[in-house]
Amino acid sequence: MLGVTHDDAPLLADLMPWSVAPLRLGRAWPTAPDAASLRSRWDAFVRAEGPAREALLRPSRSRTLHSAVAQLPGQASGTGRLARASGPCPEPVRVLRGPFDEQWLIPDHRLIDAARPELWRVADAHQLFLVEQGYVPGAGGPPLIATALLPEGRSPAGRPGRIRPLYRRPGGVEPNLAPGLLRLIGERLGGPVTAEQFLTWALAVALPTATATGCRVPLPADPDIWAHGVELGHRLLWLQLRTGERPKLPGGRRPYVRAPLPARPAELLYDRDEEALLIGEGRISPVPPEAWDFHVSGVRLLEHWFARRTEPAEPGTLEAIRPATWPQGWTSELLELITVLALLAELRPRQEALAAAVEGEVTAAELRRAGVLPPPESALRPASVLDHPEEGPDGQFALL
Repeated sequence: MLGVTHDDAPLLADLMPWSVAPLRLGRAWPTAPDAASLRSRWDAFVRAEGPAREALLRPSRSRTLHSAVAQLPGQASGTGRLARASGPCPEPVRVLRGPFDEQWLIPDHRLIDAARPELWRVADAHQLFLVEQGYVPGAGGPPLIATALLPEGRSPAGRPGRIRPLYRRPGGVEPNLAPGLLRLIGERLGGPVTAEQFLTWALAVALPTATATGCRVPLPADPDIWAHGVELGHRLLWLQLRTGERPKLPGGRRPYVRAPLPARPAELLYDRDEEALLIGEGRISPVPPEAWDFHVSGVRLLEHWFARRTEPAEPGTLEAIRPATWPQGWTSELLELITVLALLAELRPRQEALAAAVEGEVTAAELRRAGVLPPPESALRPASVLDHPEEGPDGQFALL
């Protein structure tokens, strides 16, 4: 969206005041693109004893075999010291490891340096998250990613972003928005405005700033522009959540496997003339150039997704426990990712035109005059949502 800055538009950080830093995993082995590998890694971990178990853990300042850690909210993992851990692997959960990269995680607080329990408390079937991408000077791509999964929160470039839940409490209760914001926007537009409508609007028009302050969200006073933006944002949200009916490109443009992928692919190339993705001896086409050129934070997503599944792991580590051959399920995921990126790229011109068309903005100055900004200090902190006991270290119950 070059040429459009809206320097007087409010920052998303002010409009959605409560944000959480990215998860800090501390070690790679509790995450994987497939759940079966995680169960095998856990089994290998608990079979090891003494120094061998410690080496497999890869201890950090935050986590050792003897760390006392509370249970993650909503999860059923153990709370005893890892030195004594045994039994089956805690059930892996689906997470967003990075933009458009759904993977699996062992939800065991003892394995994660900083798991952000406040996010786990509000993650449910009603919750949506906006992930503000970490600042990379001169990088293109969408500044916001939406997900219904718990997100790690880092950009493909490794930069920490901010995770902004839509709701501060479970069950879709108490929007994470500056108090009075929805009422003021509704008054300007002449009708009620919901929290999800705001999220879809932000997804459609958010503009990166030239600094690390995050993105800006221009707010319109024209109800027709608002309706168009909300409709466009719903399309973007559907593509990013990928729930229900799977997105498809029109016939003739759908990517297919033209030559079988090798059992152990090591290289990913793109033939721009043939619009083909070359994976060793395998071939997928047609792959639109817009899908291949789709970047987030300056990183080409298709290359990043492939590398995370094929980069060699150090022998003898738990990360080395992985599928021996390329699973068929990964091919299906890759075909869907190509489709999603191509469809998102097609919507970019509409997003740019919408951002340029916003007139009669509700500026940051107006929000300050109306008392909406700055948000109160209480809005910057997580809500107290503990409505059931949470197991603390060594089986004790946490009191909050």
